[in-house]
Amino acid sequence: MLAFWSDLVLNMGHSFKEFCMIGYITSIVFGYLLGSIPFGLVVTRLAGLGDIRKIGSGNIGATNVLRTGRKDLALLTLLFDLGKAALAAVLMRWAFHSEVMGFVSGFSAVIGHNFPIWLHFKGGKGVASTLGMMLVLTPITGVCVCLTWLFMALIFHYSSLSALIALMLAPIYAYVFAGKAAVICYAFLWILSLWRHRANIKRLVMGQESKINLKKAK
Repeated sequence: MLAFWSDLVLNMGHSFKEFCMIGYITSIVFGYLLGSIPFGLVVTRLAGLGDIRKIGSGNIGATNVLRTGRKDLALLTLLFDLGKAALAAVLMRWAFHSEVMGFVSGFSAVIGHNFPIWLHFKGGKGVASTLGMMLVLTPITGVCVCLTWLFMALIFHYSSLSALIALMLAPIYAYVFAGKAAVICYAFLWILSLWRHRANIKRLVMGQESKINLKKAK
């Protein structure tokens, strides 16, 4: 009888480990593939504007789409980029009943946006996707980050600077309003954002960074 229960416990332990491994792999792959869809490139091509990578900064995100003068396309790109990381996080959290899997999948979606396999790993900077994940997994933190971005943008008119400051404060907001998993995840995302914005940081220092422009392009 003792041997039976010992075997049962061991088998349950192995099953739990296998379930966790499947959860991590599924969350990573699903999040990455969903996040790697370059919606900015897709919507601008469908609108007949050509390759967004040959316009402005060459980025595939909403800020660069805005430089085409099409506010509607920029908004659509923003919503898609927000939504893909949010969807990845919510679905994997629900599928595996695990908050951690939500963070893993959301983080992977941001990685997918930054390094999409479809564009030879040359993607965007992942700010919108990061915000999308934050808003669904840690709503209060997400709202604080969005408000910080908006406040900084209204003052300095630099999208990159606003994003860097907002994401820098995200782990602090998460420490107050969320949990340890969120703090760790958002800290890594801020480091990733620093790396992806290194060219912007250089231009900011040199006073050459483009400001947010809401005027319709001619």
